[in-house]
Amino acid sequence: MKKVICYLLAMLLPVLAVTGCGAKTTSEEQLVSKSGFYFDTSISLQIYSEQGEALLEKCFSLCAELEKTFSRTLETSELYKVNHRSSDTVEVSDDLAKVIRVGLDYGDLSDGVLDITIAPVTDLWDFKSQEHHLPAEADIQAALAKVDYKKVHLDGTTLTFDSPDTMLDLGAVAKGYCADRLKEYLTSQGVKSGLINLGGNVLTLGSKPDGSDWNVGIQKPFADRGVVERTVSVTDKSVVSSGIYERYFELDGVLYHHVLDPATGYPVKTDLAETTIVTDASVYGDAMSTICLLKGKDGANAFIEKMKAQGMDINAFLTEE
Repeated sequence: MKKVICYLLAMLLPVLAVTGCGAKTTSEEQLVSKSGFYFDTSISLQIYSEQGEALLEKCFSLCAELEKTFSRTLETSELYKVNHRSSDTVEVSDDLAKVIRVGLDYGDLSDGVLDITIAPVTDLWDFKSQEHHLPAEADIQAALAKVDYKKVHLDGTTLTFDSPDTMLDLGAVAKGYCADRLKEYLTSQGVKSGLINLGGNVLTLGSKPDGSDWNVGIQKPFADRGVVERTVSVTDKSVVSSGIYERYFELDGVLYHHVLDPATGYPVKTDLAETTIVTDASVYGDAMSTICLLKGKDGANAFIEKMKAQGMDINAFLTEE
């Protein structure tokens, strides 16, 4: 006996909203969903599966494990220990090595626009406090002297630093990797239809149960939560958005957002308010959405064409400021 389920996933997150109605499924494969807070954002997962609740419990356990790997602020995390190392050479886990490798590769592909060693600069900016202030110029210049991803070398799982001052910030790639890992696990357990939502990273498993696409609504920049700029229809794809409106403050009439330029140490001057990348793997979409925002409209379009020329299946949506 088939049961019709209509649902609306109301996003708690700054970038994406996902809607779908009319999905048909068997009684054994009911829609099961679960929400939580990991990776410094609200997340939600929904799948169609006979073992849905048990699988989602496992997914959230995996999120906890991955957070212990990638958190930059959790003192017990692997990344924190790498950033506070006592030796210039350290052995890292497979998960951390894979994410660092993507970060280094996309540093090269972006001509250094994406730099995973920007952590010393990131530490100077506070976009959560209600008391807004700018870092001192001298502090920014001192932090910039520590930023250079070419001083990081990865051979397998052996990570070598040329400087003891180098610190990693994997915020532009780690969340996408985590979404991919969750999808990998769910797929291995036979889940054919579902949706993973990690803040601005949405990753779909297959199509909806009735065979139709998932409809992913992209948040309109600076509008009320849930106001959609556009909707994209996807099956078994990743949709990742980055925007200057996610975390920001205004001071003396100037908007300061969280996307920092590794060349200046300040929020990047860009003519884009938001970038959305649709591709197969969320980790790549994560990196590319940030790169496009950093590069601005013309640079983003050139970068996207370069990636397509290298054989990547990619669609991009750029929203100007």
